[in-house]
Amino acid sequence: MTVLAESPPAKRQKRGEFRVFARRNPTIVLGTTLLIVIALIAILAPAIAGDPMAMSPSQRLRGPSAEHWFGTDDLGRDVFARTIFGARVSLVVGFSVAILAIAFGLLFGLVAGYFRRLDAVVMRIMDGAMAIPSFLLAIALVALSRGSLGIVVIAIAVPQVPTVVRLVRSIVLSTRSQDFVDAAVVSGSRDLKIICRHILPSTVAPLIVLGTSVIASAILTEAALSFLGAGVPPEIPTWGNMVAASRLFLARAPWTIFFPGAFLTVVILAVNLLGDGLRDRLDPRLSRRM
Repeated sequence: MTVLAESPPAKRQKRGEFRVFARRNPTIVLGTTLLIVIALIAILAPAIAGDPMAMSPSQRLRGPSAEHWFGTDDLGRDVFARTIFGARVSLVVGFSVAILAIAFGLLFGLVAGYFRRLDAVVMRIMDGAMAIPSFLLAIALVALSRGSLGIVVIAIAVPQVPTVVRLVRSIVLSTRSQDFVDAAVVSGSRDLKIICRHILPSTVAPLIVLGTSVIASAILTEAALSFLGAGVPPEIPTWGNMVAASRLFLARAPWTIFFPGAFLTVVILAVNLLGDGLRDRLDPRLSRRM
């Protein structure tokens, strides 16, 4: 069996297209690259880092060295291993919250925007949810249940749903008034078919941009909850509880706070860069200006 290799002109054309895309969308390329690097580090954490829970009292509060790249904390645990494993928690929480919030927000937003009789009921519930500060609501939900990663994800996702619902509803109301939707209704198409074929595609681009904002917000909220001791269990290393445990040793061992804080900053920066780039790319008005 003969395998056809890609011709050199085709390879050069693809490289040229990528360079053009990178030159026109530097924020997308930079943000995606940073996220991929951090995701790979998190996935390969067991191979590139030691046990994040291993304690060595004789090595407590030691600075960065060849043995401990990021130094050790007050219990002699390797800061590098805990920082790398903390990336897993942050990425899982961020993407899980975005998926849950967008899934439920999309469902309720489509129902509220398309079915006028249910609009008032759904939106009054969402308005009531938005009246409660999202961070306090997350703390309350975690406090009412046993602390676990799943509970933290749900507690952070619930306050994000009303924002998604309002966005989807506004898009549905705008799209529903278009002539092609009226033509589909007159032709006898079912509501589900109209929603899936004519209305749902118009929500994809705005939800992708909003999803990046939800990811960044979820990662910061998880770090804040862990810092306050209301997040995941203390035995699970996260950037938030690392900063909380190290704040008493800031003057003596600044590396215990610097590295988890730096990773948190890079992740939020990468997500925001990706979101800004996608907004500029997917918004027709901004694309025409560019």
